[in-house]
Amino acid sequence: MKMHWTRESLDRLAEIEDFIAKDNAERAAKFVDELIAHANAVLPGEPRAGRMVPEISNPDIRELLYRKYRIVYRVRKGSVEILTVFEGRRLLRVDETGP
Repeated sequence: MKMHWTRESLDRLAEIEDFIAKDNAERAAKFVDELIAHANAVLPGEPRAGRMVPEISNPDIRELLYRKYRIVYRVRKGSVEILTVFEGRRLLRVDETGP
């Protein structure tokens, strides 16, 4: 199954890396690489591995957890679209799910 990271998700990853880099730039880059690798390892083979996002209750919009972060994605025919990534205590906003 094909993976697609949206501009929104890539922007959020950059923000996460910038935030962590304030303490340790090397660790920040490694963490983001690990997060991406986790999603890329799990989702192509098991796109429904993540749970439905509780705030939305749409079976096609799901989330995979990595440490304290939520990787929100949409399952499409033949692909997985990563919509956004954010710290797990925050709720997903509807505008982050795209069209």
